[in-house]
Amino acid sequence: MDARQHFSALLEHLQAQVVGEEGFTLAYGAEVSSFIRFNQGQVRQAGDVQQIYVTLSLYQGQRHAESKLALSGVLDEDLPRLQQIVLRLRGVLPTLSDDPYLRLNREAWRSELAGEAAPLDSAAMAQQIVVAAAGLDLVGFLAVGPQYQGFASSWGAFGWYAASSFNFEFSLFHDNGQAVKSTYAGEQWDAQAFARKLDGARQQLAFLGRPAKALQPGAYRAYLTPAALEELVSLCCWGFGAQALASGSSPLQRLFNGKVELSPLVTIDERIEGGLAPAFTSEGPRQPLRLISQGRAGERLVSSRSAAEYGLIANGACSGEYPLSLHMRGGELDEPDVLQRLGTGLYIGNLWYGNFSDLPAARLTGMTRFATFWVEDGQIQAPLNTMRFDDSLFDFLGPQLEALTREPELLLPGGTYGARQSGSMALPGALLSRFTLTL
Repeated sequence: MDARQHFSALLEHLQAQVVGEEGFTLAYGAEVSSFIRFNQGQVRQAGDVQQIYVTLSLYQGQRHAESKLALSGVLDEDLPRLQQIVLRLRGVLPTLSDDPYLRLNREAWRSELAGEAAPLDSAAMAQQIVVAAAGLDLVGFLAVGPQYQGFASSWGAFGWYAASSFNFEFSLFHDNGQAVKSTYAGEQWDAQAFARKLDGARQQLAFLGRPAKALQPGAYRAYLTPAALEELVSLCCWGFGAQALASGSSPLQRLFNGKVELSPLVTIDERIEGGLAPAFTSEGPRQPLRLISQGRAGERLVSSRSAAEYGLIANGACSGEYPLSLHMRGGELDEPDVLQRLGTGLYIGNLWYGNFSDLPAARLTGMTRFATFWVEDGQIQAPLNTMRFDDSLFDFLGPQLEALTREPELLLPGGTYGARQSGSMALPGALLSRFTLTL
């Protein structure tokens, strides 16, 4: 029995169990994943994970309770367990208070999407990686396989999503202990595209043998790769949520209040097609949204609870009200021209971590790491010592933004705690007239 048939059988069973004014929602998540760990360019650990989790919510009036459980995929085992949860939740409901902000979507919507790409062969990928990494001290982690998500309700809602993807995060280490970090992710493995990624990292690795350059704190021209930009943008994504904006806690408050604008080069969408996330949430069908339009605030992400609390219209946002498939439009800068356009300044391949130093000002701080280079006259000269940055999103995506690379890069979340994360982000690289290092 495949995942969709399993989900449909669970749904059919639950529909026969509800009584009186009861209703339910059923969220389904499953994966069949291969995880392969590399060290010194060789496979050191490999394993497979197949798992299914469901979250059942039972409703009666304004009262609701939920429970999450792991299933085996064998109906003779799973249906009795699901029945036990129904009985348990039914016993809990009378003890609960009404939820004044409960707004259930009782529409009988339908959304179904299953990827048609050829199955991914993790063994073949691993073999290509080992061959390509010959002579290199490559350390990496490959996660690959299909993921399934479903959602259904007793009121006729049905959503199903299935897609296969891979995410390979790797570092090349120099003899001196320094490293270049890179990622390659997508839905279809392309050996030539991976070879280009690895070759780019190999070229940067050669510069790590040079003496590191120490810089004084100050503002420098800089280029942020898509991976570096992701570290900064992802910190602020929850700021697009209606609850965060209505409560005044959003780091994007000044943008949405009209007090600041970003560069007209910046257009950001929450997209449905082209991303790696379901076209639905537990709130209902997602809507494509223009979050930032040519530097100006656009639409916000509104869940049903925020819609009820603040008198807004829900648009299918998840309960956390953050984008699931964020896409920043590219610009006119061709990637091969990045160093020449940068001239003299910082090439920042990755950032160690990020945090807020001044949330209302969208001011972010963190450390550089993994192959940050000093560039002079369009040529990499030396690696840079680790330094702290402190700058505002309103500035480096505002007046300090000079150009964006033409093709946004697809970036997938690397988290595997409990399960592989879903969703995606597509970002270009960003050329900045100045970026502030503090120590």
